[in-house]
Amino acid sequence: MFAHLAAIVGGIVTAGWAASLGCVLGPLVVWLMKKETMPFVDDQGKEALNFNITVGIVFLVLWILTFMTLGIGILLTGPIMLLVGLAWLVVSIMAAIKANEGVAYRYPFALRLVK
Repeated sequence: MFAHLAAIVGGIVTAGWAASLGCVLGPLVVWLMKKETMPFVDDQGKEALNFNITVGIVFLVLWILTFMTLGIGILLTGPIMLLVGLAWLVVSIMAAIKANEGVAYRYPFALRLVK
């Protein structure tokens, strides 16, 4: 549960230029601290980490598109960022609730980069 919630806290604390980095650091720290002693935390920590890396990549691509269009692309990328951010918040909360119940949660869309 803490791996999923750490992403939300990291996003709130580092809101602004480093929001994606903050969302990855929380789950990474939880996963690295407990992966050897708790198999469920190992699984859910990797899941939270992979999902937040995926969301970070999506935001990076959207910002690159915005800058490539000299800011005009924000008319398209802005609403997409808002929707992705809202979806990130909702599924992160759902994941934390499921993990608290002891149920392994799989995010609906995540690149499996950390194995």
